Amino acid sequence: MRYAMLVCNDENAAVDPDESSATSAAFTAFAEEMEARSVLVAKERLRPTSTATTVRVRNGEVVVADGPFAETKEQIAGFYLMECKDLDEAIEIAAKIPGAALGTIEVRPVWES
Repeated sequence: MRYAMLVCNDENAAVDPDESSATSAAFTAFAEEMEARSVLVAKERLRPTSTATTVRVRNGEVVVADGPFAETKEQIAGFYLMECKDLDEAIEIAAKIPGAALGTIEVRPVWES
């Protein structure tokens, strides 16, 4: 079963350059480990919410707004799409994502078509 693992953190938090470099290396090592396990389907880092565009359709009208829809402390910074045998494996993998120590990893099963 495929699981989306949404990496959420506070994009406005101050980041030490040395810490940023170490975190980046940790994410690279995590991706390499998941590729070796053959569970990594896709991964992407997202640009900040300041670059987001929100689209809604209300009463047949398209409403476009700059920025994210919700005001929250944590924003989705990126995601991994993993092929896991079950939720237990998905949780085990999510706990290894370096972002889990800094923010939150939301694990969601993907609707299979």
